[in-house]
Order: sequence, then structure tokens, then C-alpha cells
Amino acid sequence: MWALRRASLPLRNRVYSVRASCVKLIPTTYTEDEAGISEPPQVAYGGLMSLKKFYHSGHASSKFNVSRRELSSQADANSTKEEDDLLQDGFSELETPAAGDGVENQNLLTSDTYLSDDSEDVEGPQNELELSDTDIDDSTEKKSRKGRAESEIFKEISNANTPSISSVLDKWLEEGKELSRQDISLAMLNLRRRKMYGRALQFLEWLESNKQLEFLERDYASRLDLIAKSRGLRKAESYIETIPESFRGEVIYRTLLANCISQNNLKKAEEIFNKMKDLEFPLTQFVCNQLLLLYKRNDKKKIADVLLVMESENIKPSPFTYKILIDTKGQFNDIAGMDQIVESMKAEGIEPDIGTKAVIVGHYISAGFEEKAENVLKEMEGENLKKNRWVCRSLLPLYANLGKADEVGRIWKVCESNPRVEECLAAIEAWGKLKKIDEAEAVFEMMSKKWKLSSKNYSVLLKVYANHKMVTKGKDLIKRMADSGCRIGPLTWDALVKLHVQAGEVEKADAILQKAIQQNQVKPMFPTYFSILEQYSKQGNVHNSEKIFYGMKQAGYASRARQYQALIQAYVNAKIPAYGMRDRLRADNIVPNKVLANLLVQVDGFRKNPLSDLLD
Repeated sequence: MWALRRASLPLRNRVYSVRASCVKLIPTTYTEDEAGISEPPQVAYGGLMSLKKFYHSGHASSKFNVSRRELSSQADANSTKEEDDLLQDGFSELETPAAGDGVENQNLLTSDTYLSDDSEDVEGPQNELELSDTDIDDSTEKKSRKGRAESEIFKEISNANTPSISSVLDKWLEEGKELSRQDISLAMLNLRRRKMYGRALQFLEWLESNKQLEFLERDYASRLDLIAKSRGLRKAESYIETIPESFRGEVIYRTLLANCISQNNLKKAEEIFNKMKDLEFPLTQFVCNQLLLLYKRNDKKKIADVLLVMESENIKPSPFTYKILIDTKGQFNDIAGMDQIVESMKAEGIEPDIGTKAVIVGHYISAGFEEKAENVLKEMEGENLKKNRWVCRSLLPLYANLGKADEVGRIWKVCESNPRVEECLAAIEAWGKLKKIDEAEAVFEMMSKKWKLSSKNYSVLLKVYANHKMVTKGKDLIKRMADSGCRIGPLTWDALVKLHVQAGEVEKADAILQKAIQQNQVKPMFPTYFSILEQYSKQGNVHNSEKIFYGMKQAGYASRARQYQALIQAYVNAKIPAYGMRDRLRADNIVPNKVLANLLVQVDGFRKNPLSDLLD
């Protein structure tokens, strides 16, 4: 890990005072420009990472520190593969939609003749922590990865037409059918894979109340995770108090911490971390990676502190650690620094996986380094693309981002004769980016003849239509989707909302969003809310802007500068003051950036002007 020091630039003026015996992590705030990042010169964070400095003002949001004297010194320098897999599955906002992680996962996806809409990925978080590895034993996982097994009880649960599945489960017992732990594990795995968290939670609650399963710590952790996902962090935290003390270990709190981070709740995540510290749980690589992801999203200045803690506790970075750091560098458009981290990673004997390479390519493209991007794409492709077939779903959208229609066509030809579901979806996305709608539609029609399509499949083409303002085609596709009896999920809601927003029908888009909320199965995605908020803001519709802003909070999306900027712009456009707005920002621990500060001045009801001076 410490080769990262050599990849960093010299630091003339230390930002932090660090002692080996006690490393403090104190949350700080930072300012953003219109693009979301500030422009100060480069500094070396703690001698480890060369990142752009964030200037900040105001007070720290809360006390948050890590002390070697207080935490267990038995830090896990090499976390298990299970932990790394959990983190990859749970927080992979760094993954591109087409990023693959191997042939086995591809087989699992393509084996399903019907992919439920509940399998759609929710934003960011986009992408939440999966506890499937704690829910199942090795044999169940191997069986599922081979795509052979979908348990009978899972089919009964997923096909139930009632909100409550108790009657389905009661009938199962009345018919004399048994439920082994392996049956339960496989059903839970399939429910989680399809993001059917509400039903998975009902299943666990029924199992416990009917004494069909002797709960272990991993079962309590699984139920906690499902409560956090479907009912919120407050209910999840309350549930911990009901767990027998003997099972209330590190796994339980790690699960809650992970959900705090997946829901981007900075304050609660720091609170839970401090609780873990007080309980003297070991500081692991898994926890450090979660903190890095949290601060990457909210307070990049704190990345340095986490790295220093990892150094002091001799916790080596995992591949996912490097992936976060690479993405952070790329976000600053610091390509030279990003390349240095990649070299440090390789020097430690860790070769970037396909997902990490996809992140690198994305930042090369954004920065205008097309030749570098193409070189990495060729590395990903390998010498024989037919043998490396599983990388096609990553290559298709990346070549589209480069505007390489010929390359997209070449890659698609490798897949076309015997395509897989994810390859088709990637191809539709790629052709859509290249504005080749006919090609995208041709792939979709081929899919419809080969498989029974889910709403997820329809949503990819629907998004293409929305992005190109093809309202009539979009509405026709929606009708076709409804006729097919597809289950509607968050990706579909998002595409529907954006289709109407593009058509200038924001009230209709709002009505669709409210219907999605009322269904209360899977919460709408962040971009779904925000696209409506932006439109109401442009109209100067303060009432509806406040309604959507409040709805985002109710859904568990933390208020950030971006939401406030849209909200305050609504007041500006309506030419009315926004009383108490500074207090609201302070309550959400947001320090105004330049854009917000300017907007606040415009909506300040107590602002002095030349006329008011004369009246005084």
C-alpha cells in the first residue's frame, strides 16, 4: 500500500497533524463550484494520495475519531473475499452499467427466461449492500451461480398477487411441504438478487414467528438489512435492540453501517461507526472501504484521514480500495494522478479487474484522452474476444461513449448469433448513445422473440426514447409493456417520468411519481425525483418544488447542495423570498458553495436595497 506515498506529490504545508498513536477523523465540509468540485491546487493527502484540496468554512458537523488506543488493535489486514464481494455488490457506484465480473455471473443472468423488474438496480447508491453471502451457504451459492436452481418456495413468493405473503406460506405448510435451510437460503438469494426486499423481509418474519428457522447472527443481520432497505434506518436501528445480546456482534453493526452508507446518511454512518468503536469491534478493511466510499460521495477531504488510519493499523488496501481512489482522482480530472494510483496498484501485485478498467476508460474519455481509452479497451478485449465473451457487455457502451459506431458493430457481431440478455441490453444502450435508433430497436425485437421480457428490458429502450425526446414511440412501448403484464419497478418509473418531462408534461410526470410512491414496494430512484424538481424549479413553482424536495427526504435521500440549488432557484424564478433557508442548510450540515451563496442572496427577504435605505 505504501507505494501510494511514492505516487503522491510532496506536501509543503500539512493539512493535518497526525500522530501514530491517535488518528482523528473529524468530518469537514467543503465547497463546490457549478461542476461540483473546487479548483484549488493539488496537495498530497497525508503523504498517501495526491488529491485536489477542498477548502472549507464553518464548523465540523460532528465529533468523529478513531483511536488506536480505544479500538481493537487486531485489525484485519486482509479481509476475506466474502467481505470484498459484499462491498463490490453493495456499493458499486463505481461500476459502469455494463461492467462484468466474470463468466459465472453472466451465466446466472442469462439463465433466467424471465427477469423480474425487482432486479433493477436502484441509484445510487445507487446499488445497495447485498448480504447474499451471509444468507447462503457455499453449496447454495455455487448452485445458484451455475444458474440451475430457482427454489419452489421462491416462485410461490414472487408470484403471489397479494401484498402479504403469509397466506402463501401458511398454505405451503398446510400442504405438508418442508423448508430446509438450503431452501430458505436459495429463496432469499433469489429475492435479494431481484431487489424484492419487502417480500424477503416478510419471509424472514414469517419464518421466525412460525419457528421454521433457528435464527443465527447472519439471519438477524439479514433481517436488519432488509428492514433498513424497505422501512428505513430508524426502524433498523430500533430492531437491533430486539436482537438477543449474544447475537448482537460486529456483523450486526457492520450491516447497519453499510446501509447508512448505501443511503448516503453521513451523520448516521459516523454515529454507528463511533458506536462500533465504543464496543471495541476490530477496524477491518471492509469498514475502511465503506468509509472511503462515504467520504468520496460527501467529503473528499476525509479520504486522507481514512488512509492514514489504514496505514497506522496496517490495513492493506483491497482492489476495491484502489477502485474508489482511482475514481476519485478521475472525478478531479487528475489523469496523471489516476495513472500513478494504477501503477501503485500493480506494484502491489493487484491487477485492475474489468470493472476498474471500465472506470479508468470512462475518465479517460471524459478528459479527452481517447487514445489512452482505446488502449485500455484493447486490454479488456484481450487477444480473443470470443473466448473473453463476457467482457462484451462492458465494451459496448464504452465504445459508444467514444463515438465508435464501427467498434460497437464489431463487438455486437461477436454476440449477435447467440446473444445473452446483458449483452443485448448493453447493445441497446450503446446504439442509443450513438443515435442509431433503428439498430437499438432491432436488438430489442430480437430479444422479444427470444425471451419473455421484463420491465427492466423494456426500460432500456424506453430510456433511449426519452433521451431523444421520442415521445410517441415511448408511449407506444409503454402500452406494449402494459399489455405484456410486466411488473413495474424503479427503472421503469424513472424512464416514464423522464419521457413525460421531455414532453413538457411535468404534472403528468409528477402523477406517475406519486403512483410509484403509493405502491411502496421499491422507492423511486434519486434521478426520478430530481428531474421533476428541476422542471418545477424552472417554472418557479415553489409549492410543488417544496413537495418534491420533502418527498426526497421522506424516501431517505439525504439533502445535499444540488437539491437545495434547484429548490432555491424555484424561489428565484418565482421572485419571492425564501425565509429560513440558511437555517435549513445549516440543519443539513451544508455549507453554501458559490452558486448557492449567490442564490441565497437573491431570496433573502431581509436584504437591504437602495429603496429600503431611503425608507429607513
